[in-house]
Amino acid sequence: MRSIRFILLLLIWSSLSITAQVRLPKLISDGMVLQRDKELTLWGWASPNEKVEIDFKNHQYKTITDSDGKWQIQLPSQSPGGPFKMKISASNQILINDILIGDVWLCSGQSNMELPISRVEPKYRKEIKRINNTGIRQFRVPYNWDFNQKQADLKGGKWLAATPENIMSFSAVAYFFAQKVQQTQQVPIGIINASMGGSPVEAWLSEDDLKPFKDAYKELQKFKDSTVINAIEASDKQRSDTWFSQLAQNDKGRKNADWTTTDLNDNDWQTAIVPGYWKQDDLENLNGIVWYRRSFSLSEKSANQPAELDMGRIVDADSVFINGSFIGNTTYQYPPRRYKVPENTLKSGKNTIAVKVISQIGTGGFVPDKPYELRTGSESINLSGTWKYKIGASMAPLEGPTFIRWKPAGLYNGMIAPLTNLSIKGAVWYQGESNVDNASQYKERLSAMIQNWRREFNEGELPFVIIQLANYLEPDSLPKESDWAVLRDAQFKVAQKTEHCQSVNIIDLGEWNDIHPLNKKEVGRRTALAAEKVAYGKKVVCSGPVFDSYSINNSKVELSFKYVYNGLRIKEGNSLNGFAIAGKDGQFIWAHAEIKGNKVMVWHESVDKPTAIRYAWANNPDQANLYNTEGLPAVPFRLEIRKAK
Repeated sequence: MRSIRFILLLLIWSSLSITAQVRLPKLISDGMVLQRDKELTLWGWASPNEKVEIDFKNHQYKTITDSDGKWQIQLPSQSPGGPFKMKISASNQILINDILIGDVWLCSGQSNMELPISRVEPKYRKEIKRINNTGIRQFRVPYNWDFNQKQADLKGGKWLAATPENIMSFSAVAYFFAQKVQQTQQVPIGIINASMGGSPVEAWLSEDDLKPFKDAYKELQKFKDSTVINAIEASDKQRSDTWFSQLAQNDKGRKNADWTTTDLNDNDWQTAIVPGYWKQDDLENLNGIVWYRRSFSLSEKSANQPAELDMGRIVDADSVFINGSFIGNTTYQYPPRRYKVPENTLKSGKNTIAVKVISQIGTGGFVPDKPYELRTGSESINLSGTWKYKIGASMAPLEGPTFIRWKPAGLYNGMIAPLTNLSIKGAVWYQGESNVDNASQYKERLSAMIQNWRREFNEGELPFVIIQLANYLEPDSLPKESDWAVLRDAQFKVAQKTEHCQSVNIIDLGEWNDIHPLNKKEVGRRTALAAEKVAYGKKVVCSGPVFDSYSINNSKVELSFKYVYNGLRIKEGNSLNGFAIAGKDGQFIWAHAEIKGNKVMVWHESVDKPTAIRYAWANNPDQANLYNTEGLPAVPFRLEIRKAK
């Protein structure tokens, strides 16, 4: 009995000892960057009413935990520099190493903010190899969502320096932004990368700030019930598992014969041009599997050598085989298909590549204007052109899953709330693609999110930089309505009407066939220019021309612009493009436009009484070419002219 009693006492003492130990949030850890020139809050947990002490730069700061074991200590503002060490003591001690003092930027949004350096590596290969900058650091906030309460801490994460070992995981936009800011400010830069692909703005708003938006607030209440979530997830999984199981059973390319082999008789296969979408009669509206094959020849020098294979982008999923050997697969449509071909796969003479393409819903196929190429050390084989194809399986469309993680307030609670004790310099927001379908509601929701974050970070004038949507989708031959243009306009107007806020126009940096364009360096540069203005108070050119006012001269509309600086110019071509004009019938047609000094004249001979003007008002305004002399594009706009008499 005495032995049992002693063991119980020992267990109780051990338990109390463990709970007494001071604990820190994930953000306060080795390699962290703290915000310069602001009072700093450090926080954590220990036992109730326990003494906690911080020793930093030969100064001591003390407090006592509250009844819940929480503690906070304020440090006075610090000058930039480092590295420093910090010791935090209670019943135990924690030593934090390699601390820098500089500027901390919260970089958030959806996939174009999340997109890592690894995805843009082919465009910046030489530059990326040279990156080794311990003065730029990223903290990648792990995915987490919660619909019931704000989380006190993150699930994980650590500070990583921009070194060769780490750089590929950095947000590309955030890194190039940080690189430019560091060059001008000459201080360490910390990036807190809190982003998630596909997320709508509603997911980043707190519950209280969702209340004015009844649809989103109502949806949040639904997902507070875990049984609802479990039922949806179970149903989604069963539907997906059933579909893919049946697909595999029906696949003729693996069922009756192996369509990956080099000796397959494919004389009865159809032909198609790759790249291209499924528009042939037998493929139109098809969901399921289509197999593609083609042969190519290599020299003896390339035999058995490793190689790189680019297969562009494929909708929706693919598996690639060379000479019957599996090379790789991608399970969804957005990533570029870059595969490594192992040594001893290729041979001299004839080689065969086979690609199994799965379309789950919509139109499948190979995305045009992407690289389709095999590269060895000595040869490059262009794989665009004529391929053979055969249908492996035909299925009913697969209904997509319910993306629980994107539901209202979830990402705010899980990925933003745990950050709000930290002092930061500002926020960069790159999001909007997932709100295009309800673009008319975006302005109020984005504005609410900015005020939400400013309040929670206790920074009423927290600088905000909004990156507008890039140009995307096939250009339109005639002027038409555009939800992408409406959302860009909402982003611009929020920035215009919000103090210490600046938008970044990137309508010339996108790709018609890729929602994730590669030119992230110029996006980062323009974003840094905007930050120089709103966060650092510098007089810099950070905007292209912005429509200001108009006058009517007979049937011509004279437009005046702000942010012209040293003048207006046509970037490419001899004529000014991208303007549309409407008369009394309200129908838009492409207009003539001409630069006159610092103004633009717009007209069309068939419109004697103009009622409206639009510029770059399209999903992909690829012809818009009005710039200032500093090389920044004019901001898209729409103008309703007073009623014609």
